Amino acid sequence: MADDSRTGKNGIFGSYAAIGDSFTEGVGDPGPDGMYVGWADRFAVLLDDRMPEHTFRYANLAVRGRLLDQIVEEQVPRARELAPDLVTFCAGGNDIIRPGSDPDDVAERFERAVADLAGAVGTVMVTTGFDTRGVPVLRHLRGKIATFTAHVRSIADRYDCPVLDLWSLKSVQDRRAWDSDRLHLSPEGHTRIALRAAQVLGLDVPADPDQPWPPQPPRGALDVRRDDIQWAREHLVPWIGRRLRGESSGDHVEAKRPNLLPL
Repeated sequence: MADDSRTGKNGIFGSYAAIGDSFTEGVGDPGPDGMYVGWADRFAVLLDDRMPEHTFRYANLAVRGRLLDQIVEEQVPRARELAPDLVTFCAGGNDIIRPGSDPDDVAERFERAVADLAGAVGTVMVTTGFDTRGVPVLRHLRGKIATFTAHVRSIADRYDCPVLDLWSLKSVQDRRAWDSDRLHLSPEGHTRIALRAAQVLGLDVPADPDQPWPPQPPRGALDVRRDDIQWAREHLVPWIGRRLRGESSGDHVEAKRPNLLPL
């Protein structure tokens, strides 16, 4: 298995660039300025805390809706140009959920991108898929996601990459870790991912990302059904509409932090 606690410079990274799609952009975790925050921004703060003031630099190149090939075309060259100490690479999820997609093919393209990055930056952290057993929208894709996740771990072994293993993080299988659209993480979900990413690099964290959620009272079938109807009206129907029109949620969206800047 890949070693999930490899570090660079004894866990000290002076610069970090995040590349990916809506997960890494931070959709589901809105900030006070209207921009999304997300796990990568929160992870960057944890890295910044280990550096002298105003010396750590961070870029977030991720854009919602991006497919793997778009990420490779648009973001990987920029990450190579920036040449940070650390890159987190999460991509392929939007490809996997598309009907007829082949996780083996997606993994082959993913590996080529990892090889490209590994030769230009300090450390590449790769990210597995979530275990979608309890996610209503994605439950039927669990086998494809598991196959892709197995490939990601094998790729990590070949290129000496630390692994942000989301499949094994049980706390994000709770509904409270997810936004109302059931496709993106909630602020608390993003926070737990950031803590786990820091753990992967051997950093001390202020809380356990896998700590149990507080108990909740049971919900009746009528409440569940009402939530399902509301979700379909507010999220599923618009998503289907965009797919039919060939639109993406990321159309006309640019990276929120395209340069390595101090926090």
